[in-house]
Amino acid sequence: MERSSSFPCSGCKKECLSELLGTYVLVFAGPASIILLSLVSFSGLGAHALIALTFGGTVALMILALGVHSGSVINPAITLAVASARLLKKDLIIPYLFFQTIGGILAGLTLRLIFISSASTTDLGATKLATGISPVLGIGFEAIGTFVLASSSLVASTKIKRPKYQALLVGFTLSTLILFIGPLTGAGFNPARSLGPALASNYFTNLYVYFIGPVLGALLAGLLFRRVRENGKRNLVCLC
Repeated sequence: MERSSSFPCSGCKKECLSELLGTYVLVFAGPASIILLSLVSFSGLGAHALIALTFGGTVALMILALGVHSGSVINPAITLAVASARLLKKDLIIPYLFFQTIGGILAGLTLRLIFISSASTTDLGATKLATGISPVLGIGFEAIGTFVLASSSLVASTKIKRPKYQALLVGFTLSTLILFIGPLTGAGFNPARSLGPALASNYFTNLYVYFIGPVLGALLAGLLFRRVRENGKRNLVCLC
């Protein structure tokens, strides 16, 4: 059955609701872990590791729970990567971006309702640049991290058939990236993840870093993946 061209598309309700829910859960669970650890005054490497595991584990769970419906992209930057790699139908691009953004905003509002008393001290888990990290450097780190994350997502969706291994690869990649880049930029890699807490806490300092960096990294990953994939297909034809 042909999909409607209306927006949001009437023929992709399941996909869009899946992306909204998945993004909502990720943007709520990850920052909530930051807020809760702050409330109990738990910091340092142990706290950072728990935050990384929360983000990575949530992504893995969403892939297992919702991947069958939408691929569980749950990240506007990864949507751009998948689209530029020509692995996502064109009529799903704008709806995915829209519902992922709405999911992030709703998660931010939920965080505000639950943790309103701690909003001033943690800014609801908003992404922030560390002292000494300039916006330009922050964009670079965010671009690199998103490039690696998007590449792992593209490999998982095309080269790995079992959902549990797809979830393991992407979740492990995200957790590892947060461990290394988190102390520098907060490891956004996801415009919806940064936007939701920022809007809810009214913290907009350097927010553009978390749009520009992830978009650049994601587009580069998608275009490079498409080029490699197309070259591989041509070589296969020649060998045949």
